[in-house]
Amino acid sequence: MPDRVPPETCAAPRDAVESRLRRGMAARRAERAGEALRHMKAAAALAREHDDPVALARALHGRANVERDLGRLDVALRLYREAVPLCRRGDDPLALAHTVRHLGDVLRETGDPPEAERCYAEALALYRAHPAPRARDFANAVRPMAILRETLGERDEARALWREARDLYREAGVEAGVAESSAHLGRLG
Repeated sequence: MPDRVPPETCAAPRDAVESRLRRGMAARRAERAGEALRHMKAAAALAREHDDPVALARALHGRANVERDLGRLDVALRLYREAVPLCRRGDDPLALAHTVRHLGDVLRETGDPPEAERCYAEALALYRAHPAPRARDFANAVRPMAILRETLGERDEARALWREARDLYREAGVEAGVAESSAHLGRLG
């Protein structure tokens, strides 16, 4: 099926992009990757057509998430790298933090710990500087840095990060995150 953008009923281009993004995210949650990918590609095409860098960043990030789900890390990496500078042009530091963190995850997964660490450090700095980050998102940024530190054998740093992640997951009510953090802390002693 060609990746053509069907006509939208929304009046504003940003609304049309957001509509596609919502449909793409819903399809992703329902594990319909092909449908999710079509919506994310359409959202990106609309954002490009209307020269909307913020909407384009969101669409690229959404598509990268789906590509990552499908195991296509090279495509996801390219898309996150395109989205990050677009996020920098916007005025939402948490959107930037979220995208940079995902870029870091793919870099870590593809074997580039130094570059992943730079991404995680930037994401964490953005979360720490924000007056009211969502606890779950903040925890999701602390967690991969803890994993990286633990993998690199930096036990004290990993321990401190796992404690922080556990506390944030507890605040967010994410029991799986609390359990994972506690398990890592138990292994680290």
